[in-house]
This record gives sequence, C-alpha cells and structure tokens, in this order.
Amino acid sequence: MKLKPLGRTDLLVTELCLGTMTWGSQNTEAEGHAQIDMALEAGLNFMDTAEIYAVPRSPETSGRTEEIIGNWFKKTGKRDQWVLATKVIGGPVDFIRNNTGTSGKTLREAFEASLRRLQTDYIDLYQIHWAGRGSYNFEGYWTYEPHKQDTADVLANIEDMLETLGALVKEGKLGHVGVSNETTWGIAQWLRIAEAKGFPRLVSVQNEYSLLRRIFDHDMAELSHHENVGLLAYSPLAGGLITGKYFDGQIPAGSRGDYQKGFWRLNEHSEAAGKEYIALAKRHGLDVSQMAIAFAMTRPFTTSVIIGATSTEQLANDIGAKDLVLSPELLVEIDALHRRYPRPI
Repeated sequence: MKLKPLGRTDLLVTELCLGTMTWGSQNTEAEGHAQIDMALEAGLNFMDTAEIYAVPRSPETSGRTEEIIGNWFKKTGKRDQWVLATKVIGGPVDFIRNNTGTSGKTLREAFEASLRRLQTDYIDLYQIHWAGRGSYNFEGYWTYEPHKQDTADVLANIEDMLETLGALVKEGKLGHVGVSNETTWGIAQWLRIAEAKGFPRLVSVQNEYSLLRRIFDHDMAELSHHENVGLLAYSPLAGGLITGKYFDGQIPAGSRGDYQKGFWRLNEHSEAAGKEYIALAKRHGLDVSQMAIAFAMTRPFTTSVIIGATSTEQLANDIGAKDLVLSPELLVEIDALHRRYPRPI
C-alpha cells in the first residue's frame, strides 16, 4: 500500500487509515480487534480514534474505543506496527471534564487519560477534534457565524493549546499535532502562532471529504498544498449515504441512521446526487463504495482516507479500493456530476 509523509515530517502513513468510532457501541471489542487484525494484514499502518468515541457520544461510551484499542495493544504487543492518531474534544461537552471545553490545562488532562486507555506511552498524532469556536463542518455550513467571535480570545486559546502540545512533544509523549473540522483561517493561525513561538507545526487536518461534500477543493486545498498540511479525509462514503442504503425512505436496522436516530446528510439534493453516482459506478462496472474511496485517494491534497465499517465484510470491501485505478473517462464524468450537484450536503 502506498505510503505518504505526514506534513513536512518523515513519518510515513498508508493512504488508507482505519477508522474506529463504532467500536464500543455498534461493535463489540472482539469485532474491533478483528478489524484491527484485518487492516494490519492488508498493509494498513495508520489508525484513528478519539476520546469521545464510540459514537453516538454518551457518558457510557466515551473513551470506550480507546480502551478497545489499548486492550488489543496489550494482547498482541504490536503497538509499534501502528501510527496511532487520537483526538481531544474541541468545544464543551457536558459529560467530559465538567463541560469546560479545551484549553492547555484540559488538553493535558485529556492526553494523559488517552494514554492510559490506549495502554501506550506515546501518541503519534494528537488532533483537536473540532474548533471550539465552531466551523463550517457538519450542519454548521449554513449557520456558522465567525463575525460574532472575539478574535483575541480565539488566538489566545490556540496559543494556550500549542504551548501544552509543545511540552508533550518535548516530554517524548507526542509525535505530531493535527486539527480536525477546521477552516482555512483557523489553520493559518495555528501555523502562524507555532512559527512565531517555536511550537509544533500542524501536519494534518482531518475534515470530511467525499463525492458529495467537496468543500476542501477550494481555499483549503490551496493552503494544504502550499503549507503541507495534508487532508485526512473522513466519511468518504458520506456516512454510508453514497451506498444508497438510506434512499427512498429506508433506514436499515443496525445502520448508523438507525442507531443515531437521525441522519443529517440525507436530503432531497444528496439523495438525487447519490443516485447519480451509483448509476455512474454501475455503468463502469464498479462498486460505488470503492469508487468513492478511490476518488478521495486521487486528490492531490489527500494524505490518507479514513475508512470505518461495522463488519469485516464491509471493511474488506473498502480496503479493496486501494487497488482501484479510476479511468480518465470516469473522472471526467465525476467532474460533470459535481458541476450539477456542487453542494448536496
């Protein structure tokens, strides 16, 4: 499997990354361990999790996914075969650290707790799960209001977190720093403050990217290229929507839409676009999931595409995208569909 550097570092990660957020809710520990075994056998070396997983977030499941991964490390002794990424919450969550949000102090508390759950003494990539001030990700695309923010407070918070992250790097507990669900301006500030103060430089941004959600193609892509802050693309299947399983009013039992009792990505625009992409894959004799993942892998700003599944069968199919080469003709047709449906979700 192809390896790519994380940012400007010499740390190489596979172009597919194992997502884990259902382990501890939709998946048992044994199922999570089976997925780790399968991914490792297939050649993946990159795994992503978060302190708030499993989803949907709750006091009962928060931290459980990290515990499952930690138990696998302890059982197998193969911690060194993985580049491990995890995340700290961005804004306040009522059942995590008394709803305090993330500062330098709470970041250290979260980091040390993740180390204990993961049963490791270092984390390769530590990411801010979402910008505490908000962003254009999730449903926030239509409601985010940056003009209401206090710029000085935002910048002070970034500097405070960077100072703690720098200390963790110096202590040998942390390799690199990333962000998630961030904006172009936000990343620019992380980079500017790090350079001015001698703090760790961002190596990656984990944002949503799929055939149905390509916001990254614009200003974020430009920043990513010039600053070497690569995309870790999550939800390449648009949360499963691209497979068609939610179309025509369907909510399959056991699916994410069923489990979370709602699926915000689904609307009249996304359903129409999704059906077109499914038809396109069929015309070319392709599995639509593999086509979607392979497309995300072709993007020049992508470092790795995060794939998550609730079964080993789904995971095996997703991993199969690593061998798929999309023809120039197909890419032209994808561009034509994107022109017709530029912002379905």
